[in-house]
Amino acid sequence: MTSKVILLTGASSGIGFDTAKMLASQGHKVYGAARRVEKIEPLAPLGVVAIKMDVTDQASMEAGVKQVIAAEGHIDVLVNNAGYGYFGAIETVSMEDARRQIEVNVFGLAALTRLVLPYMRERRSGRIINIASVAGKSVFQFGGWYHVSKYSVEALSDALRIEMKAFGVDVCIIEPGIIKTDWGIIAADHLEESSRGTAYEKAANGQAAMMRKIYTGNFNSDPTVISRAISHAVNSRRPRTRYTTGLGSRAAVFFHWLLPDRWWDALMRKLLK
Repeated sequence: MTSKVILLTGASSGIGFDTAKMLASQGHKVYGAARRVEKIEPLAPLGVVAIKMDVTDQASMEAGVKQVIAAEGHIDVLVNNAGYGYFGAIETVSMEDARRQIEVNVFGLAALTRLVLPYMRERRSGRIINIASVAGKSVFQFGGWYHVSKYSVEALSDALRIEMKAFGVDVCIIEPGIIKTDWGIIAADHLEESSRGTAYEKAANGQAAMMRKIYTGNFNSDPTVISRAISHAVNSRRPRTRYTTGLGSRAAVFFHWLLPDRWWDALMRKLLK
């Protein structure tokens, strides 16, 4: 296995932390980026270098990329993992919160990718791995703005893959299903917050309770399932364009494709009651 220089965002917890640990254990040089760098420090003995970075702050992204280039001379792999889910009805989520969801999950990803691409094009080698979601292929109520962000990551990645082919840069998409992390708990909190005192409050509180139950259950996929998919995308000579993995991921994508829209809508309403 050839050692690679990897820049990984969202490395302070969950999938990002687990992936940084796995890739460093394989002998790669991993630069873990996050706002809370102190949470990455336990990985220092493995050689993971913590970089303070906020994907909504252009200056911090520029500084982070320059730090890696100054130390290594190049970046082989960028893993765009940073992101979060803000749930709520389209009517009740404030436009400020909606814009921040898109800013973090889409524009932050795009901005960091733009900073790294010139170095990859110059070497005619590199790999961009974007963490999307089955939420970019199927839709549930109260997840509208999150779905918008993940559908956008899908489209952006597809366009980028075509554009980068001539320069020897691969683009891969990871599409997680239900993973045992705090993501679902945080999304449930946001759902209750955005729905409080609105016509959607009762339904939203019920869905939030269900989300907490699902994401604290014993049947969820472990984050290592996604880390292994990312590892394959990093190490494979010819990586897949998409990795759909984790509890319910393939089923959600398949049935959303198979069922007529109104059938899917009815199924979602029934499941969420």
